[in-house]
Amino acid sequence: MNDFFSTIRKHQEQKLPFVIYSKPNSSLLFAFLQQDDTLYTVTDYSEQGFVFASFDEKQLILIPEKQSKIISTEQKEIKFDFNEIDDLGFDPEAKTQYEDLVTKGIDAIKNEEFKKVVLSRNEKLELTDLDFVITFQRLIHLYPTTFSYCFFHPQIGFWMGATPEQLLKANGNVFETTSLAGTQKANLEEEILWQQKEKDEQQYVTDFIVKRLREVASSVIVTEPYSIKAGSIWHIKTDISGVLNDNSTLEEVIDTLHPTPAVCGLPKKKAKAFIIENENYDRTFYTGFLGELNSSFARKTVSSDLFVNLRSMQIQEKSAILYMGCGITKESIPEKEWEESVNKSMTMKRVLNIKKNSSC
Repeated sequence: MNDFFSTIRKHQEQKLPFVIYSKPNSSLLFAFLQQDDTLYTVTDYSEQGFVFASFDEKQLILIPEKQSKIISTEQKEIKFDFNEIDDLGFDPEAKTQYEDLVTKGIDAIKNEEFKKVVLSRNEKLELTDLDFVITFQRLIHLYPTTFSYCFFHPQIGFWMGATPEQLLKANGNVFETTSLAGTQKANLEEEILWQQKEKDEQQYVTDFIVKRLREVASSVIVTEPYSIKAGSIWHIKTDISGVLNDNSTLEEVIDTLHPTPAVCGLPKKKAKAFIIENENYDRTFYTGFLGELNSSFARKTVSSDLFVNLRSMQIQEKSAILYMGCGITKESIPEKEWEESVNKSMTMKRVLNIKKNSSC
């Protein structure tokens, strides 16, 4: 594993693009080390490699399989000490701004502009001497049930995240996806109780995905909702699978699913327009998608394994920008949504190992 990361360090020192990632509940780590600094992009989803797509899909960055050295290793158990961060302070102005945004969203829902909207915010943290390898090792240690990644391109920047949500797994005509929504901070209780607001929010996501998939699939199978833990956060999840029509393309299916109501809202177009008009910042790659595109290096068949870019951060020279969002319905309470966004911010703050009482 030391050889694995030392190879990546040397690659990054040359300012060459790469991605390291670990799939949910897997002990394997993979890395695509692009051998030049060209900015490759996806044009029709027939390409092979690792895709890193923005929320608005205007940036479809590709680390191509053929232009990359691909390496892998087994994760080794590394012990880390983590600071307690529950008592972090916060910016009162940021709280007010976010609660005002949520109120605006609730009003729009009550005016029947849409059923649900996902509203997000970002938070900049000052850092000193961040080591991307150690930070990524903390990430995979803390969140083994997520898709964890570290992405770098000199023209795009450094991104890192641990997402619990799969967008699409496709192998030939067979596909798998998930409906994920509802958030509850983990506590000592084994039994998780969900309010109707969270159940409704998750059902909106499921109904949307199933309805859209039936347009491109010959069969769709849906499980009952169940609770799943990702780090210190619980969610409600439904597994969806099936068989695509013979004439359905990967591009069509991705366009059908992205952005899902879990990161945008419902109806999609109206919610997305509200987000762009009112969030007052550019999400860029947050709530976009990423993962293996038509990859064949690890198996005999060509397959795609894509995830939604949640619980993520953009790493800059001496700072990190954290991103977090909440699903807003007519039952939402602005202060509770702020608290949920703070809980979600802890995912990356724990990785950064920020000390208690440091400022946000």
